[in-house]
Amino acid sequence: METPKIFESEYRFCLLLWEHEPVGSGELVRLAGEKLGWKPTTTYTVIKRLSERGVLKNENSIVTSLVSKGEVQASDIDELVEKRFEGSLPAFIAAFARGGRLTEADVDEIEKLIGDYRKEHGV
Repeated sequence: METPKIFESEYRFCLLLWEHEPVGSGELVRLAGEKLGWKPTTTYTVIKRLSERGVLKNENSIVTSLVSKGEVQASDIDELVEKRFEGSLPAFIAAFARGGRLTEADVDEIEKLIGDYRKEHGV
């Protein structure tokens, strides 16, 4: 199943949901007002829109996610790599590394992730 597209303001809302779920819709309205400056009508509209797109469900005024934060992040990265780097993950990583933003700890963690991936997938 393809992860539904979540736009930036919706993502900020989903961060609240993922942190507090399962959560009552009234509590989400309060949180969105406090953290995002949203009016109740905006929050209910976003809940409805995200529900229609299969991102969350709202049953008996209890809201839960149907997609995880990790799934959304992975989908966003896949889209970025496809659009800007012709689908090449190595080109994406090279561009990121050229910015000098990787610490030694970052490199160690990436190497561990690659090692774990190789073991898990027999690559």
